[in-house]
Amino acid sequence: MVKNTGRPGYLQIADDLRAQIRGGSLAPGTPLPSTTQLAEQYDASLSVVKMAVGILRNEGLVIGQQGKGVFVRDIDDTPAAGDIAGEVANLRSAVQDLSARLAKVEEQLATSTTRRSGRSSR
Repeated sequence: MVKNTGRPGYLQIADDLRAQIRGGSLAPGTPLPSTTQLAEQYDASLSVVKMAVGILRNEGLVIGQQGKGVFVRDIDDTPAAGDIAGEVANLRSAVQDLSARLAKVEEQLATSTTRRSGRSSR
């Protein structure tokens, strides 16, 4: 459960999931619970859970598989700090994630702008 500590909920969730991964209770190859399940478990919104999982994805601890879910990566497969190819892969993943999020925001803005202009013409 997310606690009212002043620390953002998504960081608390990411910290807890990270500890479970590093502690071995979420083993490599294990799927994370669904976003809905995590939201219920932590008593948080879906967007907060998605941000937490995004942090773990950017850190290389989990990997998403389209249509299948998000899985814990094998720690041996995560790039070393000096591994440039691994860092580039992490950056590409982060850019793809941000691009998808930006596209959603732009779509929402376009929809809200269309609604407003439709109302003002009546």
